[in-house]
Order: sequence, then C-alpha cells, then structure tokens
Amino acid sequence: MPTRTDDQAQSRLVRAARGEKVDRPPVWFMRQAGRSLPEYRALREGTTMLESCRRPDLVTEITLQPVRRHRVDAAIFFSDIVVPLQAVGVDLDIVAGVGPVVAEPFRTRADLDRLPALTAEHVPDITESVQMLVRELGPTPLIGFSGAPFTLASYLVEGGPSRNHEHTKALMHGDPELWHDLCTRLAQIAGAYLRIQVDAGASAVQLFDSWVGYLSRADYEAYVRPHSTQALEAVAGLVPRIHFGVGTGELLASMGEAGVECVGVDYRVNLLDALERTGGRYALQGNLDPALLFAPWPVIEQEVRRIVAEGRQAPGHVFNLGHGVLPSTDPEVLTRVVELVHSLGEDPA
Repeated sequence: MPTRTDDQAQSRLVRAARGEKVDRPPVWFMRQAGRSLPEYRALREGTTMLESCRRPDLVTEITLQPVRRHRVDAAIFFSDIVVPLQAVGVDLDIVAGVGPVVAEPFRTRADLDRLPALTAEHVPDITESVQMLVRELGPTPLIGFSGAPFTLASYLVEGGPSRNHEHTKALMHGDPELWHDLCTRLAQIAGAYLRIQVDAGASAVQLFDSWVGYLSRADYEAYVRPHSTQALEAVAGLVPRIHFGVGTGELLASMGEAGVECVGVDYRVNLLDALERTGGRYALQGNLDPALLFAPWPVIEQEVRRIVAEGRQAPGHVFNLGHGVLPSTDPEVLTRVVELVHSLGEDPA
C-alpha cells in the first residue's frame, strides 16, 4: 500500500504540478542531491555511483541532504536512469567523467532477449529506499523518476553518451519494427519503475528524456511519443506526472500530449512562450538557467522574480532550474534562491 502521508499528497508541489493555484510556487532543483554539496562528496567517497544508487541507507541520506540544507519543497529520489536496466541484467557501468557505458550495445533483434520485463522483485532496494524516505521526509513530498524510453534506447544502442546519436537514428529509420519493439520493452521497464516508486510512497514522478531534443518533432511523434505515453500510463491517475527533456522547445506540446499534468521547460524557452506552445493545458516547471547561479546576486534575483511572474500565468507552476545543478555551484546561492521563491506570494513584489 502507498505510504505517502496526507501532507505529502496535498503539498504545494503536488497541487501545483496538477495545475492548481497555490499561494506561492513550490521549488526544487534537478540534481539538487549531488556533487554541488560537500556532504554528498564526503558520503560518496570510495563508493561507486551504481552502488550508491542500490543501497537504501545511502539513497536515503543523499536524497535528504538538500532538503535539510536548502529547505526545498520536494525531494527528488537519488538514483540514475540506468538503474532499472542494470536491475534486469544489462551489463553496464557508470564511468566517472563519461556517464553510463554499455558493455555490448543493442543493435540486433537477438539483443532484445537481453531485456526482460522489470518487476518489483528486481528492485526490492528501490521499494525499501522510497519507503524509508517517505517516513523521514515528514510533510515534504518525494518525486520518483525514470529515464524515458528514447533516452534509455539511445544509451543501449550507442553504448554510452553520444553527440550525434547516429546509431540510434540509423536503427530508428532503418529498422522501425526493431526500434518499436525495443522501445516497447523499455517503456514497460520505465513504467514499472515509476509504478514501483509510486506504490512505495512517491507523491509525484518525473520522466526524463535527456536526449530527445536531438530529434525533429515529426520523428518524436512517430518513433518516441507512443512509448513515452506507455510508460506514463503506468501511473496515470495516481500522482502528477512531469515530463522533462533538454533542448525540447519544439517538442513541448507533443511532450505534454504524451500524457502528463506538468511539462518541464529547459532554460532556452521562457515560460510565456512555453505556455503559448502548450496551449495552457498543463502546469509548467522551470526554468532558471543553471549557469546564471554563478552571476552576481542582483542578476539572479531579477531572473527568479521574472520566472515566478511568468509562471503565475500558467495553470500551475513549479519553480526549478532549466537543467541540473552544475557541480561547482555554490550551495549557498541555491539556498538563497529557495528563500527568495518562498518569499514571493501571489502579489508581485
């Protein structure tokens, strides 16, 4: 049974992500739990990334660190998008300075045999971690997440991060049947991973499609969106669903139509343009440029106030960065941003 509390289920984050008006925008940061925090670096010392993601004690502590330090309005589950792939038996590693690396890339129909369906039995540690966090977080909601089928497919087909995604696009167009069969399996894995986190107590979910901005809208709608829809349907009606990608200004409306309550907007598109492109049908999340956190405070303050003012025009607004926290970011600046957002009520200051 879900273990989320009433306070978590009715938090500002949940209500705003559902498109409800709240007294002020909730705020959290992608990659808020990570390398920008000295306490994270100290805790992770001598532990691999994948080990850190599979140990409930470490997952719980790392997820809680930014909530304690910054007083953000939501925790984001500490993990990596390749964890469910590793859990079903894919031979991969997360290489420092590189990212996920797959030992044998997926390029043929025979490779599908290496990708069984994900069940809760594959990831008992994830269930345990989420349940521990929900108990520890008090009224603060937990956001679960998964990588989207396209981004997972790209890692598998390319064998790791790619600048051009040439193998991915060649497979997509050269053997559409195999591509769709691969993504159908990945959609099951992503959807099951989201559902496992929700069943354990997560109050919202975010589907990350890190690489989908490399596609045209036509390719996205033909080859990707049906599979994102399949993944998102696994938690339909249970919690608000947020969908975020990088460089996706041309895809925002289509990403909303994949089946979400909230569309994440990266820093390249202002919220008013995003509101127009999505037709006012969804809550919006975003979208301070993470690089601007290195600017003088008056610049940051002006941008935060502008984003909050633009966000008031949307059905709901969750304040966030337009991508993840950069590792060399001063944590004190993040704390000041949270305090500023918390000070901005319905009436513009």
